[in-house]
Amino acid sequence: MIRNIRVEQIEQTPTEQQQIELVERKGIGHPDSIADGIAEAISRALCRAYMDECGVYLHHNTDQGEIVAGESIPCFGGGKVVKPIYALLTGRATKTFDGINIPADAIAVEAARAYVKSIIPIMNMERDIIVDCRMGTGSTDLRDVFKTCGGTRVMRANDTSFGVGHAPFSEAESLVKGVSDYIDTAYRPRHPEIGTDVKVMGLRDGDEITLTLAVAMVDRYLADVGEYVEAVEKLKESLQGIAPQFTGRKTQVFVNTADDINNGSVFLTVNGTSAEMGDDGSVGRGNRCNGLITPNRPMSMEATSGKNPINHIGKIYNLLATQLGNTCVAEVDGIQEIYIRLLSQIGHPIDQPLVASAQIIPRKGVDLAEVQPAVEAIIDTGLDDIAGITEKVVRGDLKTF
Repeated sequence: MIRNIRVEQIEQTPTEQQQIELVERKGIGHPDSIADGIAEAISRALCRAYMDECGVYLHHNTDQGEIVAGESIPCFGGGKVVKPIYALLTGRATKTFDGINIPADAIAVEAARAYVKSIIPIMNMERDIIVDCRMGTGSTDLRDVFKTCGGTRVMRANDTSFGVGHAPFSEAESLVKGVSDYIDTAYRPRHPEIGTDVKVMGLRDGDEITLTLAVAMVDRYLADVGEYVEAVEKLKESLQGIAPQFTGRKTQVFVNTADDINNGSVFLTVNGTSAEMGDDGSVGRGNRCNGLITPNRPMSMEATSGKNPINHIGKIYNLLATQLGNTCVAEVDGIQEIYIRLLSQIGHPIDQPLVASAQIIPRKGVDLAEVQPAVEAIIDTGLDDIAGITEKVVRGDLKTF
């Protein structure tokens, strides 16, 4: 099987050597990330149900969800939500198959509520959020595309689209992602006053990095503005302390720079998310599948979360391109930066992209010919095993935002 794999050297200033680099991550409780997480949770739940009930994954796409912000009155010691968050579940799902009825809407609602509860356990799920399902069924032509090619198990692409990935992360990218992960896994469990809605914006200007964080603070764990200020300062000091784990560059950390302490205007919330107080969210408007928003790098505008993991190129090729880039850097010496782009044609086998492109900046003194065969082999092997992406997604082994 011959694939159209193209490897070329590109002449551009490596990201680490550019004067200005911007990197952003929206935390799990950001309204856009909530929308992404709900969409992906529904897709995974549908996949499990389809396999249990029908023995096969069926057509669905749940990547069109919306979070409509509620209203709240936060107060030190504990406030209240006065208008619930509204989560609209849309998209398409298979609801009947060979005489079997699949309760897709009920599965979606259950998955959405369980996901929100998992990331915001303090939320009153009966009072603070409304989950409304309006999923339809897929168009006939797209459901027909959702079939294997001849006698093989390879799916046919549902769309003419592309996926992109890059590697390795720069220091700024590693720092932004690392800070966000540290807050989620290490800091918040010991400091519940830190909400899950944490946006990290990184600026690298030469050899200096500035991190600006917007952190939703949880009112019930703070008695007054003095405790609020103390909590913000403790977080800032902790993040300043871990920054050297990710970069040797000088780093400054700022938290909640819009606060006006003298006038009592601070980022205080009831449940730790701005979705309760005016900020809406949409699937695909936040992090790319590598967990970051990176304007210095090529990015796909496709929403990875919620798309079916069987033949939807907007999901599979973005995940695969990111995986291939990381594998190339880990296994092939001499690559300074690599950019992977995979392009499909609707109706064609997903393991046969119209082109699989690798653009490489070799390390100094390395010729492209030294790395090209190994990169081609890694891409070829990855496409051979493209069905493995599906199982990893269903198990939750691959992040989509």
